[in-house]
Amino acid sequence: MASTPTSTTTSSKTGDGDADLAATAKSIASDVADRAVSAAQRLPDAATATGAQIERANQMIQGESDEVLAVGTSLSLGLAMGLLLGGANRLLVILALIPATAMGFTLFDRHGGTRSIRPR
Repeated sequence: MASTPTSTTTSSKTGDGDADLAATAKSIASDVADRAVSAAQRLPDAATATGAQIERANQMIQGESDEVLAVGTSLSLGLAMGLLLGGANRLLVILALIPATAMGFTLFDRHGGTRSIRPR
């Protein structure tokens, strides 16, 4: 069997294609930079609003009865364990533990870490 030579042709990219690609990349980088600056300018306001909402949530937790805090803590822990056993993302499990932690610490703080019932 005789082999026949094959010819390969190579085409070079034109300079216009490279220039278009560079212009597109520059445009995308400029858009990303503008959005990052915009987000950074709004960051202090977001931090202030978040702090105010966390303080409001803390005041609501402090005002609840021991029974409500115990049920809320148990519910949040059960949800977190269900997510963990169900194979959910670890970030979701951690987020589910945040209210349980807040309510549990409030209960421990009220009772000084003891299990005695406080007089009314």
